[in-house]
Amino acid sequence: MSKLINNKDLEFLLYNVFNAEQLTQLPRFAEHDRTTFDSILTTAERIATDYFAPHNAKADANEPQFDGKNVTTIAEVKDAWRHFAESGLLCAKHDYAEGGMQLPSLLHMAANSFFMSANPSTAGYPFLTSAAANVIHAFGSDEQKAMFIPALFSGRFSGTMALTEPDVGSSLGDLSTKAVPAADGSYRIKGQKMYISGGDQDITENIVHLVLARIEGAEKGVKGISLFIVPKVMTHPDGSLAERNDVQLAGLLHKMGYRGTTSTVLNFGEQDQCVGYLLGEAGKGLMYMFKMMNEARIGVGLGAAMIGYRGYLASLDYARNRPQGRCVTEKGPDSKPINIIEHTDVKRMLLAQKAYVEGSLALCLLAARLVDEQEAGSDGDAGILLDLLTPIVKSFPSFYGPRANDLAIQVLGGAGYTREYPVEQCYRDNRLNPIHEGTHGIQSLDLLGRKLWQHNGKGLKLLMARMHSTLASAAQKPQLGELVSEFEHYLTQVQTTTLKLGGAMQTGQIEEALANSALFLDMLGKTVVGWLWLEMADKALVTFAASSNAEDTDFVAGKLQAAQYFIRWEMPEIELQARLLQRFDRSCLDMQSAWF
Repeated sequence: MSKLINNKDLEFLLYNVFNAEQLTQLPRFAEHDRTTFDSILTTAERIATDYFAPHNAKADANEPQFDGKNVTTIAEVKDAWRHFAESGLLCAKHDYAEGGMQLPSLLHMAANSFFMSANPSTAGYPFLTSAAANVIHAFGSDEQKAMFIPALFSGRFSGTMALTEPDVGSSLGDLSTKAVPAADGSYRIKGQKMYISGGDQDITENIVHLVLARIEGAEKGVKGISLFIVPKVMTHPDGSLAERNDVQLAGLLHKMGYRGTTSTVLNFGEQDQCVGYLLGEAGKGLMYMFKMMNEARIGVGLGAAMIGYRGYLASLDYARNRPQGRCVTEKGPDSKPINIIEHTDVKRMLLAQKAYVEGSLALCLLAARLVDEQEAGSDGDAGILLDLLTPIVKSFPSFYGPRANDLAIQVLGGAGYTREYPVEQCYRDNRLNPIHEGTHGIQSLDLLGRKLWQHNGKGLKLLMARMHSTLASAAQKPQLGELVSEFEHYLTQVQTTTLKLGGAMQTGQIEEALANSALFLDMLGKTVVGWLWLEMADKALVTFAASSNAEDTDFVAGKLQAAQYFIRWEMPEIELQARLLQRFDRSCLDMQSAWF
């Protein structure tokens, strides 16, 4: 088994759960087949294994340095960037005519999973670059595309998203960065942004910042925000470099994890000469940026899932090879110690990790499949369902991925707390993901306050239809009958709770309905992942029904046991959550600042 991912699990998810080959029936992907898909995955695994994984710990121990003028990163980061760029993965989803592979999002995300497991901090640079390029590609003028896209796709330039300001945080409508029109049609940007990942580095020739700012005189709030392309170095129309732009690094931030990715404070326009180019129409900046943010949110979910996955595999390997203690029925001093994986409580911790990380990966791949159905298949319903699920895709892996990493440390005991093993770094790296791209609370307000009711609740209806299809199939399998009944019990509570919250919001009880939105996000997230576990169990029974191979038999048994664990150990919390939500519990809402 790879140290990065269980390849059999990934193959099963792609080809048996999410029907990747079916995508080749769409005109955009017609030139692909399973051979090309597998070739891309093999290339991604090789680059991740050879050029990303080896310096993961070194990049963590040797953070980027800033001497007041220049940032330096370790040489291995540049080498990894070069191999990633040369592979074509930076533009893999784009047209053949643009140098891309017209690769389905499902396969692109599967390829990215290797890099997020191997080295999330180095992987951050190309993933942010791809996302920035996608925004310019979608909304930029022909001139802007010609100036920046080839350099971003080839890896000459990197990209960032510059949203957050020191006094604003996630309240983007209050941002103060301003843009003043210039005579040549460009703008002069002035303001400060912070927590900008990849905001400065020595890896690429140039950095293209996508900056949210308010054009001078524009209305307050989100409707007055525009998006600007602000290169670190000015760029000629043919993509060649000119003079340095007025973008200055104020300093590096030093983080608990993700230490290999620069986290920066950037000053735009210290000399009042920061040139920016309006991207698309004025006042639509936040809408454009949400394309990048939603892509990034799914990416954060994938990162959290894969860092959790890496820790799970490391602790599984340790447990299988670490002899300690004896069976509870065998206390004789002359008896042979057993490997700790035979202890029931270690099995519990490994089973919880397996349920969290394999379920999270399935969730992220589901989102990618929906992107393909929406974009290449022109399926509007897929887009509606994706909008509903995006807060869950970001938040469930971000919450349960670190929990998996915490359990991985516990499996290793004292060894898990040392840097000689990777699991402590996995935990530190993963702890950033609940904050990245909107906290759990922000995602929960987005879900319960907005996404759930869009299109007259059609997203939830589409989700329920998919769930009931799985339940009907799984109910035909004797091995899954009890689990289906148990799942349906919790699903009923979720539906009842949703109706009650919706009714309260319609009668003006907005504050009360949203007060415990974080509980609702977790409750619906558990339900979605529980459904995916039933889907995986059902598909595993079908896929390997005729196989007598021991590896296949063990694989199916593992899926069934993890599905049983998740539904019986994790989903019962829904009962408490439903009770608190339905009674509009005010324990948190009524708490006062002075009472702390």
